[in-house]
Amino acid sequence: MKKIEAIVRKTHFEDVKEALFAADINWFSYSEVKAIGQNREERIYRGVMYSTDIISRIEITIICRDQFVQPAIDAIMKAAHTGEVGDGRIFVSPVDDTWSIRTGEHGDSVLADRK
Repeated sequence: MKKIEAIVRKTHFEDVKEALFAADINWFSYSEVKAIGQNREERIYRGVMYSTDIISRIEITIICRDQFVQPAIDAIMKAAHTGEVGDGRIFVSPVDDTWSIRTGEHGDSVLADRK
């Protein structure tokens, strides 16, 4: 099992979500996050100076079986890519075990589709 964490532009979240569904990734969590970007400059908007180094993004977290890792990464890369600075990052790390709180089951069988 692997944990995939992707940080993407808010404007591309719907595209990424649809691409993940198309890749048979049917469960993931997401949250709004703030990040520090590479660009550090100040801008003036309506007479108020603000910094552009803090950016709002969406962080998507997926726990999946190994065979779904590459399809998930491909879906995120395709849907979130603009070619410009700030497209985001994807991190993949191992997951040792997972437990179902409801049933007490553990292991990757917990990730099986329940219809």
